[in-house]
Amino acid sequence: MSFLLRVKVKIRCKECGERFVLRGRKEHGRIETGFKQCLCNNKNRFEIEEDF
Repeated sequence: MSFLLRVKVKIRCKECGERFVLRGRKEHGRIETGFKQCLCNNKNRFEIEEDF
């Protein structure tokens, strides 16, 4: 049986400073939001924080 939890995630781009607040699913300790890249085309450098 899998346990699925809805969480709020704060993402900040380390390149341009843009901030995003998204909802995601947490399953088996991993969060999936569907977020792929920032508006500045950054795909790798992010600060990600789970918000309760």
